[in-house]
Amino acid sequence: MRLKIKSFSFRSPLSLALLLVLLLPACAGGQEEDDSLRIGVTLYDQDDTFISSMSQNLEQLVQEEESRIGQKITLFISDSRHNQTTQMDHVDRFLARGCDVLCVNMVDRTGAAVIVDKAAAEGVPVIFFNRQPVDEDIQRWEKSFYVGASAQESGTLEGRLVAEAWTSELERWDGNGDGILQYVMLEGEPGHQDALLRTEYTIQTITDQGIEVERLARDTANWNRAQAAARIASWLDEFGDQIEVVLSNNDDMALGAIDALKETGRPLKDWPLIVGIDATAPALEAVEAGQLYGTVFNDSRGQAQAILDLAMALCHGEDPAGAVELVDGHYVWLPYQLVTRENLALFQQGGG
Repeated sequence: MRLKIKSFSFRSPLSLALLLVLLLPACAGGQEEDDSLRIGVTLYDQDDTFISSMSQNLEQLVQEEESRIGQKITLFISDSRHNQTTQMDHVDRFLARGCDVLCVNMVDRTGAAVIVDKAAAEGVPVIFFNRQPVDEDIQRWEKSFYVGASAQESGTLEGRLVAEAWTSELERWDGNGDGILQYVMLEGEPGHQDALLRTEYTIQTITDQGIEVERLARDTANWNRAQAAARIASWLDEFGDQIEVVLSNNDDMALGAIDALKETGRPLKDWPLIVGIDATAPALEAVEAGQLYGTVFNDSRGQAQAILDLAMALCHGEDPAGAVELVDGHYVWLPYQLVTRENLALFQQGGG
């Protein structure tokens, strides 16, 4: 039996209508689809490097699972392109066409309650992932789940990475020799839980080590490499070599900082310390090149595996606690890990 994977994005009302007519029957059943399992996945933005990695891992794992169990699986992946209205439309159509499980990477976490209620009304389990809804929304229904990693933990590890680098090589990183860590902070989306927690716990962990810090600037770059490059270019014009550390809520923005520094022509030995979170493939390359001091491994394949294990248990009417380790009956948490040049090879080979 052959896996069917449907991936698409909607860029206009006309293309939306045409694509839904052409593609959504694959999620509907029909005579040739009656024995298949149908999983609808909606992403907040497939251009996000980490989300793209998760999507690719999920596709590969579904192929392996289909071969293992000998049952057809239709995996239907949609790209909401940062539009909550579009995502809600995808959810409605997935439900109308009879998908067995919904997997939702929220555009706006405040919209989760509506999705939970829609899924519950149709008796369709829903698995949120990567962008965590509030607990009250998850608890609205017994078949609502979340798969992800603790934002607090990622911030703590990023802070530890910086604190260890600062204390072990103070002369290298303390450019003005005043003993104060001068930094700029690249944050994700305004009000986004992961951005808030990563920012808070990164700084708290550094200061808990007795390191005095001074924030030169902070701004959101919406997890985006190009936006981050623009922010850093502006800050380099304003602060120059006063910037000793660049803290970033994710790797794409850290890579944007690297892009901006490359444009200046400044020698690598004179760059500030730069750190990120996710351990994406481009970030690992930057660690190897000595441009990114380190990152925090966010296990995209492990999360994709947990999503699939949970979805398969729910599709077959099995106890999900037998397929994954559930916390409080609704949550699956995967750990983060530090990545530096010292242990880089382990993650280049496929993760910790």
